[in-house]
Amino acid sequence: MIEALQFEFMRNALMAGLLASIMCGIIGTLVVVNRMVFLSGGIAHAAYGGIGLAFFFGFSYLWGIMGFALLMAVIMAAISIKNKQRADTIIGVLWAVGMALGVILLDMTPGYNVDLMSYLFGSILTVPTSDLWFMLLLDGVVLLFVGYYYHDLLSFSYDEEFAQVRGVPVRFLYFLLIAMIALSVVMVIRVVGLILVIALLTIPPYIAEKHAGSLARMMIYSVFLNMFFTFTGLLLSYHLDLTSGAAIIMVAALCFFISLLIEHLKPRGAPQ
Repeated sequence: MIEALQFEFMRNALMAGLLASIMCGIIGTLVVVNRMVFLSGGIAHAAYGGIGLAFFFGFSYLWGIMGFALLMAVIMAAISIKNKQRADTIIGVLWAVGMALGVILLDMTPGYNVDLMSYLFGSILTVPTSDLWFMLLLDGVVLLFVGYYYHDLLSFSYDEEFAQVRGVPVRFLYFLLIAMIALSVVMVIRVVGLILVIALLTIPPYIAEKHAGSLARMMIYSVFLNMFFTFTGLLLSYHLDLTSGAAIIMVAALCFFISLLIEHLKPRGAPQ
């Protein structure tokens, strides 16, 4: 791997993976604790409509994904608050509509020659330096958000009714968290793509939850697990000539199943 770092694209890929790991570890923890995995998947896949809009109207795909993902996130958040009984159905519909809209707009784009696979499964090896600065900015926003609202998020995540009694702005935090999920989707698309983004948001927190005694530790463990998955996946993709995004997720999935196996084999009543 050391010889690979002499290439700028490999250095950028590693840095992109590390920056994405920070955001996915922190936001993914809140996603898992608040049981928002399906909602996160809906935002991730609906965001494909932003890619279609960007190429159809000729502006930056990054702004297209971010704007569309935030719009869909707000809509899904509003629906899930007002109609929780039917939220999963409506989110599923928006998920499908977003992807279909993206595909149709790309079909209608004159001279369209974009590699579809790079957006579905990631293109971490083509991340430019300008994107790294953008990812660093998003990490800063997330760290400020979680640092400032940590205790409110803690109350909100584990006991929503108690949080409301304490005067925690639950609805505001809910919408803000959904917006953070949308921004994390924008960041991770370049690393593992739309199809695989949900794995980096959910697998590390699931593993970390079994060993962390607090929400903060769960976030830290998730960040380091994501870094390990990203580095190992890049190493495998470089030496075995594999698609980097898929390699990263397969490493994460392998660790996930090992974690399940260890949990299954552990004697009942044994300490976590």
